[in-house]
This record gives sequence, structure tokens and C-alpha cells, in this order.
Amino acid sequence: MQDKVQFGDQLVSPEEKTRRVGGVFSSVARRYDVMNDLMSGGMHRLWKDRFVARVKPRAGDVILDMAGGTGDIAFRMAKRGAQVTVADINRDMLDVGIERAKSRRIEGLSWSEQNAEKLSFADASFDAYTIAFGIRNVTDIPAALKEAHRVLRRGGRLFVLEFSTSEWPGFGQAYELYADKVIPRIGKAVADDEESYRYLVESIRRFPKPDEFRRMIADAGFANAKVEPMLGGLVCIWSGWKI
Repeated sequence: MQDKVQFGDQLVSPEEKTRRVGGVFSSVARRYDVMNDLMSGGMHRLWKDRFVARVKPRAGDVILDMAGGTGDIAFRMAKRGAQVTVADINRDMLDVGIERAKSRRIEGLSWSEQNAEKLSFADASFDAYTIAFGIRNVTDIPAALKEAHRVLRRGGRLFVLEFSTSEWPGFGQAYELYADKVIPRIGKAVADDEESYRYLVESIRRFPKPDEFRRMIADAGFANAKVEPMLGGLVCIWSGWKI
């Protein structure tokens, strides 16, 4: 029997988790960016700006933006001249991103349906690999990190933006209460989908703490693995180099 994995607070088979996560993002795709604004008070835009500033995309850089869905990170990097492939396991999220790129007249992006655990790209294909608010939804996170390492060139950079656990006294507990009681209700009111947002809250709670995930990045073969916490670790930027 295969080991069970966490889908939020439930234990399910790996295949069931992959299927359910796909259902969550198909359900929320059209309202995903509106919900991000409402849930974070618009702060997700500042976090993403800071994230891209750490990536430092340049003209000529070839970057894979995994779980790039609706294009928020890719658009920022493309404006700096990078050649970005937006990859996501969910076709509905990609379709929203393609529509947004057309409406904003952002060109030069490639779009690809990919499973982070088993990418179709050749070894040493990219200068950087980014994933923002997507790694916690991957069924086998170590496998995804090893794939990121594989498709990067020597000297390539890994950057991860994700929620984790705030160590600020009082703030962490206040956020937990907000996440448990308010976010699912916002999901119900705005996206007519309480359960998907309840899963997203649970997936944040289950994600490794900042230093633990930094060690996972190092274990995947990345050198100089670092973590930059924001809001006491509620949101973090992790990075590592392929040498």
C-alpha cells in the first residue's frame, strides 16, 4: 500500500491529492487574483515585487516559472526582459494567465502544462526556477525540488515564495484565527467555494517551518540555501544555487 499524504488536514493517497488539488485550482481559477487581494489586503503584490527583486531577472535570462498559473510573477519578470516559460499542472489556471497576458499585451511568454514532480524539459535548460505560492500544493515536494535542480544550468538559481509559520508573538495566533474563521467565508462569498479555501488554509498550516524547508532545499542539492522571512516567517523567500 502506498503511503498516505496530507491534503489539508486529511490523509489521502498521492494520486487522490493530485486530483483534489487540481479540482481546487480549477474551481478558483477565475477568482484567484481577486481572492488573493481580499485575503492579503493587497499585500501579496508587495511580496511578489520583493520576490522578483530577489530573482533579479535580466534580458536574456531563461526562466521557468513553475505553478505560474495566472502569470503574476511571469509578467513582472518578462517586463525586465527575461524569457519566461510559465508552467502549471492546471490547464484552467494557465488559460486565465494566457487571457490576462493578451489583455495586457504582454508578449514573449511560453505556456506549458507541467507536473512539477516530473518536468518534460531537458537537463540544464534554465537560468532560474521560480515558484510562488505553489510548492505547498505539490504532492511530492522533495521530487519537485530535485526536478528544479535537474533543469537548472550550473550557476542557476532557485527561488521559492510561500507561506509558512510566523514566530511573532501574538501575530501568528491572530493570523491562525483569521485564516480559520475568515478566509473560508470570503471564499464562500466571493468565489462560492468555501471548501477550496479551507483546504488552502490547511495546506499553509501543514507546510514546513522556514528552517525545515531550507534544509529540504539543501537536501535536493542546492548550495547556499537561505531563507528570508517576512512578517516573522508568515511569508518567506527561499533561495539556493546549483553549482
